[in-house]
Amino acid sequence: MTGKCQTSNVTNKNDPRSLNSRVFIGNLNTAIVKKADIEVIFAKYGKIVGCSVHKGFAFVQYMSERNARAAVAGENTRIIAGQPLGEFFSILEKMAVEQEI
Repeated sequence: MTGKCQTSNVTNKNDPRSLNSRVFIGNLNTAIVKKADIEVIFAKYGKIVGCSVHKGFAFVQYMSERNARAAVAGENTRIIAGQPLGEFFSILEKMAVEQEI
């Protein structure tokens, strides 16, 4: 899988606006799937300002919360490189769930 990388690697800002517009993608086969692949898949939901890929997971930082929510809704059943995405949520949603527990 290939593509052209043009976004920042920065996805760790902690301000509320950034947290609300960040998506976590888990169960990712990063031996096959690269940053450019993630960008191609998720760009259809809005402007990506940051994308970071780590062993087994990735973060996508959008310009707006609306874009992040659209990505979560649109890709939650996606299979990438033969693996279903195990965890897939916006950071804001995860924080809300953790506070309820």
